Amino acid sequence: MAKAKVKADKIEAAGDAPGTGRVRGQGARTVYDTLRQAILELTLEPGSPLDEVTLSERFDMSRTPIREALVRLVADGLAKTLPNRNTVVASIDFEQLPTYFEALTLMYRVTTRSAAVHRRAEHIAIIRAFEAGYADAVTRRDALGMIQANRDFHMAIAEAGGNSYFTTLFGRLLDEGRRILRLYYQSFDDQLPRQYVDEHGAMVAAIETRDAERADALAAAHAAQIVRQIQSYIARSTVTGIALTMERD
Repeated sequence: MAKAKVKADKIEAAGDAPGTGRVRGQGARTVYDTLRQAILELTLEPGSPLDEVTLSERFDMSRTPIREALVRLVADGLAKTLPNRNTVVASIDFEQLPTYFEALTLMYRVTTRSAAVHRRAEHIAIIRAFEAGYADAVTRRDALGMIQANRDFHMAIAEAGGNSYFTTLFGRLLDEGRRILRLYYQSFDDQLPRQYVDEHGAMVAAIETRDAERADALAAAHAAQIVRQIQSYIARSTVTGIALTMERD
């Protein structure tokens, strides 16, 4: 697999040396944000090396902020440290997608149902705000914005349900699936049909009226649509040449 590189126009960060006026920690944040965006956009393909020395030269920074950024990416599940201590972009394990989708669908359903039962008025206001943010990102065709806003929306629903175990597990699943969700939006050329945006609104309405059965059914249908679209896109001949996986260690 060809080694993907971060494009030069995305790496214009200043150095991390004293006297640059940089706030402590800002260098690591710049590296983290840039690499994270490249990984989520699949500009940096799974298996691509994240070498501290090379990145230090590209960002014109010391290795300390580079290392800090890589540690964060590993914690996010977007990078992986190999036994030889080298760091690479984490693989997308397509063999595990069926079990991932099963778990994701379950969490869509249980958190939405729980929110319909336990939500308070302040929860609805927060959920509505994230719903609007997601719709705005869709209008702007901002795929990374959609991914983040979608996570915020569903996590707000989980929080309204009041079960911290569900919230923690759902957050982990949503984070692990960021690149999968990127493929979902890519399958629509980042122009998501309005009907799928409206599905969020329907779920909120069911939560607001405390209709747990309808909330459950809508969440199940929403998850099923996403799963079908992703599976269909992965199977297309147009994406078979994209190196999205790496060999297992």
